[in-house]
Amino acid sequence: MKTLKTILAGVCLAAAATSCNQTVQTESGNAVIETIMARRSIRKYKAEPVDRETMNRILECGINAPSGMNKQSWEVRVVDDPAVMDQIKELMAASNPEIPAEAVKGCFRGAPTMVFIANDPAYDFSVIDCGLLSENIMLSAWSLGVGSVCLGSPVRFIKNSPEALARLGFSEGYNPVICIGLGYADEAPEAKPRDWNKVRFVE
Repeated sequence: MKTLKTILAGVCLAAAATSCNQTVQTESGNAVIETIMARRSIRKYKAEPVDRETMNRILECGINAPSGMNKQSWEVRVVDDPAVMDQIKELMAASNPEIPAEAVKGCFRGAPTMVFIANDPAYDFSVIDCGLLSENIMLSAWSLGVGSVCLGSPVRFIKNSPEALARLGFSEGYNPVICIGLGYADEAPEAKPRDWNKVRFVE
């Protein structure tokens, strides 16, 4: 998943700026680049929920991401009701008995809003479309003061739970591929080193 995010970062830079109509420049000259460089994965959140107006803006930025042939080969489900989230956690725990229930229920890192993204496997590049959508969501969220974390464990647990999948209500044939937790950060992690040795110009 980290690899996918790295590959798509350059494309998302332009998309995140134009989709959200963000034209305000920071003192250093480029708000988009500053957002990309400042964003961190957040794994500790305040209890305060993200209001629907802010979430709708974030989701608008997400669905304005580029997609292959404009197929928009994804579906998005948002859960911000604690009662619904508890239902999904219970269903996931029941369907994954080999994993301690608390580990299953804790895989969302306490984020008050969860975004579940599913792809259309009938389209070869659908997973890439989902990655573009996801990065737009996370970058626009950060620009609005909302933290995020891209999670893989919930996807594995949900795929084992037909009941949890049914509760999310994805269209038939769509498969969950990415889960994004969103909320107001209760931590300020430092950036981890990036490996420039994996980047080179071909000459």
